[in-house]
Amino acid sequence: MFRIFNIKKRYFLIIAATLVHFFVHAQEIPDRPEKLKFSPLVYDPPNPVDYRVELSSGAIVYIYPDRERPLIDLSFNIRGGSYLDPDGKEGLAGMTGYLMARGGIPSKLADELDEELEFLAARLSSNFGGLNGSVSLNLLSKDVDRGFEILKAVLAAPSFQQDKLDLRKSQVVQQLKKRNDDSSSIESRERNFLAYGDNFWFNRYLTDVSIESIRREDLLEFHHKWVHPKNFIISVSGDFDRDEMLNRLNRVLDSWPHKGQLAPQVPQQQKYGKPGVYIVDKDVNQGRVSIIMPGIRWDHPDYYAIQIMNDILGGGGFTSRITNRVRSDEGLAYSARSSFPGGAFYPIVFRAGFQSKSRTVLYAASIVLEEIDKIIKEPVNKEEILTAKKSFIDTFPNNFSSSSQIVSQFASDEMIGRFSKEKDYWGKYRDRIEAVDIEAVQLVAKKHLNLDKAIVLIVGQKQSIIDGHPDHPVNLKRLTSGSVQDLPIRNPLSMKPEK
Repeated sequence: MFRIFNIKKRYFLIIAATLVHFFVHAQEIPDRPEKLKFSPLVYDPPNPVDYRVELSSGAIVYIYPDRERPLIDLSFNIRGGSYLDPDGKEGLAGMTGYLMARGGIPSKLADELDEELEFLAARLSSNFGGLNGSVSLNLLSKDVDRGFEILKAVLAAPSFQQDKLDLRKSQVVQQLKKRNDDSSSIESRERNFLAYGDNFWFNRYLTDVSIESIRREDLLEFHHKWVHPKNFIISVSGDFDRDEMLNRLNRVLDSWPHKGQLAPQVPQQQKYGKPGVYIVDKDVNQGRVSIIMPGIRWDHPDYYAIQIMNDILGGGGFTSRITNRVRSDEGLAYSARSSFPGGAFYPIVFRAGFQSKSRTVLYAASIVLEEIDKIIKEPVNKEEILTAKKSFIDTFPNNFSSSSQIVSQFASDEMIGRFSKEKDYWGKYRDRIEAVDIEAVQLVAKKHLNLDKAIVLIVGQKQSIIDGHPDHPVNLKRLTSGSVQDLPIRNPLSMKPEK
C-alpha cells in the first residue's frame, strides 16, 4: 500500500512540474502568430566533389552509401536524345530507349525478363528522348549480383526483339491519332512552334511515316553509336559498400562491346516567332491561353533576380499577382500562373498561362498582360520581395532531402554542365537569392519582359472567344503589337497543317 502511495505521489509531482513549466512558458507565447520567433535555420548543402568519381571508362559517378534501407537506387543517365534522330526517322531515339529494357536480353526473352524482375521485386526502366536518355534500376541489396547482370545486358546488349518493336510501333501510331483530342496538347505543340521555330530540333515531331520506317537495324545502330560509357553520368545510392559498388560499376563498363561516340551538344538554333495573337479554333468548353516572350538559360547573370520577379508575378501560387487577380479576385480561372525557368541546355521562353470559359478568355488575358506591364513599370513592395525570397531560401534544403535526391541532383548538374562551370553553385545559391533587391527585380522585368515581343496563343472556340463578355469588352487586336492570325490544326499523323 505504501509503495502504491509513493508511485501515485511521484506521478503527481511529475504532472505538477509539467503544469508549472507549461504555465511559466505560456506567458512567453505571443498573442499573434506573426510575433513568433524562430531560431535561424542553419543548413550547409552537400558538396558535389565529395560524391563524384570518374571511372577509368570515362563515366562519371555520383555515389552515396546509405544503410537506412536494404535498397539500391541506380540510374545511368545518357548524354544525347531525340535531337540525334536522323532525318526521316524521327522517334528512333525514343523507340531505342523504350525497348532497351522491354525488348529482351541475350539470356532471356522480354516476357521472361519481366517475370524475373517481378519475382525480384525490382523496377527496371529505360528511355531515350528529348535531351537525354536513362536506364534506372531499383532493387533489394541482397539481389545486387543478379541485378547487375541484368543491368549490363540491358545497357550493352539489348535484344530489341522484333515482335516487341512491331508492337511498340503499332502503339505509337495509335497514340499519334489522338494528338488533337486534348486541347492542352495542341496548345503545348503550337506554343513550341511559335517560341522556337519550325526547324528547331524539339519541333521535329515523329509521324506515322517516320515510325513505320524504323527497323531493328536502326535501333542497333543508334544504340551502338550513343549508348557508351563516355556518355554516362551515373547516380547510385543505397545499401552498399562504396568501394565494392565502384568495382561493380567498373566491371559493368570495362571492355565495352561497342566503340561509340561522344554525344554532341544540344543544338541552340532558335527562331522566335512574330509578336501577335494566334488562334487555333477548337470546339472545347474552355479556352487555353499561353502568353510567351523570349527566355534565358540557367547560367544567365540575371537568373536569380528573374526567379524572384517571376515568383511575385505569377510563379508563387496564391502569393503571386496573376493568381490573385485572375483566380482569387475575378474568378476567371482555377489556375493562372507564369514561369521563367531558365533552360538547362537552351533558352526557355517566359510563359504566362491559364484556362478560362470562352467568353472570359480575352478579359483574363488582358488582366495578365496588365500585371506584366505593371511589374515592368512599378517597383514591387518590400513584403512581396521578402515573401518570394523566403520561399526559395526556406525550401532550399528540400533539394537534398534524401541520399537518392542528392546524387540525382548532382548527376543532373553534371549533365547540363553546371558542375564544370561552377562547382560551388549550390553553396552560393541562397546568398545570390538574398542579394536580390527591389531595384534588381524591376531592372530584370524591364529587360526581359518585353511586351512588344509578346505572343498570345489561344486554343478554343474562336467565335465565342472573340465575342467575349458583354461586361468586359476587350479589343483582340490591341492585346499585342502584332496582328491576329489563325493557326490551322495539324494532321495528327503527318503533323502538316490542315487546310
